[in-house]
Amino acid sequence: MKHIIAVISVLVFMSACKEQKKTVTQEEEAPADGVLVLNDQQVQLGHIRTDTIGRGIIGDKTVLTATLNVDETNSVAVNARVAGRIEKLYFKSTGDYLRKGDHLYDVYSEELNNAKQEYLLALEKQQVLDNSIIDFKRLVESARNKLLLWGMSEAQVEELAKSKKVSPLTSFYSPATGYITTLESHEGDYVSGGTTILRLAGLSSLWAEAQAYASQLSDIDRSGEAIVQLPDLGNREISGRIEFINPEINPATRINLIRVTIPNAGGLLKPGMPAYVLLKNRQRHSLTLPADAVIRGEKLQVVWLQTGHNRYKGVAVKTGLEEDDRIEIISGIQEGDAVVTSGAWLLNSEYIFRHGAGPVAGR
Repeated sequence: MKHIIAVISVLVFMSACKEQKKTVTQEEEAPADGVLVLNDQQVQLGHIRTDTIGRGIIGDKTVLTATLNVDETNSVAVNARVAGRIEKLYFKSTGDYLRKGDHLYDVYSEELNNAKQEYLLALEKQQVLDNSIIDFKRLVESARNKLLLWGMSEAQVEELAKSKKVSPLTSFYSPATGYITTLESHEGDYVSGGTTILRLAGLSSLWAEAQAYASQLSDIDRSGEAIVQLPDLGNREISGRIEFINPEINPATRINLIRVTIPNAGGLLKPGMPAYVLLKNRQRHSLTLPADAVIRGEKLQVVWLQTGHNRYKGVAVKTGLEEDDRIEIISGIQEGDAVVTSGAWLLNSEYIFRHGAGPVAGR
């Protein structure tokens, strides 16, 4: 409906311009470059309104496209502690949820089984030959520490000491709580010490990773407020904090990475979700205008000034920050200029209609 009204307004305004063109003086027919001369009826039909530009406080709200990713500070790699063959893997799919202490996998390891035997032998020698000159207590402690180093728990070592039976398989348990993000080893695989079995990610918090152009970085308040908006959840907004701004800029794209950490209460957020990061930046005391007063082009922005009675001139301006319905003017006009705040786009259209180009074309 707004578009229809706007089109009708343009048609009425331009029709009035055609009717009045016959009575326009020679001076008005050939005004200075960028100047448009109207009569009272045209000004009334075009709803042309002006206001004196002044300084005001404006804060930039930058909106960046982002994606939710795993918070790597909550990510854990589960690695094999000793060489052996995985006989049984109890969680076999990415996305499976593990709690700390869940039975994860069983390994057959000759090295570990030999170490168990050494521990039992040291215990036996300690009991039989405790009064000898050999310090069997230290030998027992050394054999015990080897088992713990290779991944056995305190409870498993204590059970071994009680049962005095060496099982060919050794069970290993999850060291953390989280979701399996990658599964890098499978049943039957032979693994060496340090081989990654799987990776776990805790989703209590996530990273919203956004991209910003190098020109935007100077305006970003690193200690300011960061809001993450989630379109998949009805544009729900979650407050977060800027954790990291990559010091290295991609030389090809001039794009930098900004990372915001947000809480994931209830586990509704998932890695891979699209998001927007809204950054509230430092405020400035600058010349500001209503955003509708600026005609935006591909290369130039134009503002219309009132230079006299029913006389208007289009000038190129450089814009800066934008917040809500206000926009910062960096250069092109001065404080105190009378700026067209309503009907600027009608003036621009009429000028193009009369002259075939915009008021600042070719500049």
